[in-house]
Amino acid sequence: MKKLLRTCIILLLALGISCLPSAAAQKIRSLCELHYPSDYLYEWECVKLTAKDSPYKIFGKLWQDGLRFNRMDRRHFLAGMSIKVPKRIEEIRGFNPMASFYPEAEKEPGLILVDQNEMFLGAYEYGNLVLSTPVAVGVEEHRLKNGTYRVDAVDRLHESSLYPVEGTDRPYPMHYGLRFHIDKRQDGWTSYWIHGRDLPGYPASHGCIGLYDEEMQVQYYKEPGKPVLMDAKKLFQWVVGTRDTGRMQGFRGPMVIIMGEPQPPPEDLKPLDMLLEPPEPTVPTVPAVPEFVPPAPRP
Repeated sequence: MKKLLRTCIILLLALGISCLPSAAAQKIRSLCELHYPSDYLYEWECVKLTAKDSPYKIFGKLWQDGLRFNRMDRRHFLAGMSIKVPKRIEEIRGFNPMASFYPEAEKEPGLILVDQNEMFLGAYEYGNLVLSTPVAVGVEEHRLKNGTYRVDAVDRLHESSLYPVEGTDRPYPMHYGLRFHIDKRQDGWTSYWIHGRDLPGYPASHGCIGLYDEEMQVQYYKEPGKPVLMDAKKLFQWVVGTRDTGRMQGFRGPMVIIMGEPQPPPEDLKPLDMLLEPPEPTVPTVPAVPEFVPPAPRP
């Protein structure tokens, strides 16, 4: 048995895999105990969802803003979960905690800013915000260091080569993937991606940055009924434009800045089982690298 285990470990290292699944991240039952700087701009109350509740029932026509406010998707809008509900729903119309202008990006044709303190991402063109979206970030022991990175590969239909979707043998989807870092450690190379995934409303990954991808959720989980929240696709198209080959390709994309730290979940929240996608083992070679093309100037 020990010989078999040793052989498996050697095989994993040979494949460049350095990050195994972790049980550290846990599902929690209340998002009300997680606080973001922008929370203090609104009066809100903690509401425990029932089986009869839906995003539309709770937030009305601003249901998408209500989900953004809670950094969650429709798949995790479940009975028993407690969420934040603003007392004046109209105040969160177009909810966005990211700065409309980011001075550090003023000379950059494209820059992606991930604010882990807010659990939000902003895409900037010459300093001006053009897209913002809630994200799922890494759990504490797997969180990537704050710093400056750059998109160097893209893959619209990326999948994990190591981990399956829970309860199946299908590879875990990492669609609309933008690789922005390779950790070249002695025990293997691990790559980090911005990609579509579930958004439970709290840190939930092994270092990757997750965005809304209801298209993937319908394909893999048969819910929600109609895909609406597609921020992973929007960001991918903003970065890649018309140069997507449909396969993994080298790509000199925009700068990526990771900043801040998310508040850790309180210790008294009850954990539930959860499948997490790890950072993907990096691929030895990718095709030639096209340059990031600045978006057309606005009139």
